[in-house]
Amino acid sequence: MPPKILVATTNKGKMREFQGLFTGLGLEILTPTDLNIDLDVDETGDTYAENATLKAKAYANFAQIPVLADDSGLEVDALSGAPGLRSARYSPKPGATDADRRSYLLEQLHPFPPPWTARFRCVIAIAEPSGALHFSEGTCEGQIISEERGQSGFGYDPIFLVEGRGLTMAELEFGEKNRISHRARAVQGAIPILERVLKISISK
Repeated sequence: MPPKILVATTNKGKMREFQGLFTGLGLEILTPTDLNIDLDVDETGDTYAENATLKAKAYANFAQIPVLADDSGLEVDALSGAPGLRSARYSPKPGATDADRRSYLLEQLHPFPPPWTARFRCVIAIAEPSGALHFSEGTCEGQIISEERGQSGFGYDPIFLVEGRGLTMAELEFGEKNRISHRARAVQGAIPILERVLKISISK
């Protein structure tokens, strides 16, 4: 049987990307739904690594199998790195949607002249039931644009123009996004860690 790893997210967009990234690696990727796990982990950390660790450790303690969790965000230079850790909650509007957060971000950028350089950052934490922790990080450089473009992706993807591509993250084909995105790069760095943790050989 293939080794199992639990990906600790209920975000459908993230889960789709992780499943694509792990395709062909000989792993069984489990979701919290697969294991009937319903944990509410408060992301109270001061860094991406701390938030990813909180999720990974909580799920590993509960499921008693290796767990991969990530925390990611958009960092805009004109806003001193905001929204950063607050990317998923970057709106004063209760129950804000992704579209609301994109609109609010553009409002905050209005006083600043473009180009609005930015990057997506992802930090992955892998927790073993023993308590051992491992980390991998990936970034994707680009800039924010004021016009939404593309129908794919989620979050800030439609207004994030990928450096050197001339396309927003939401205009990229799924396969290309899973080669160059911040999450893809973090997963690439995590593969040697998974080989050690799961005691397998992975070729990708």
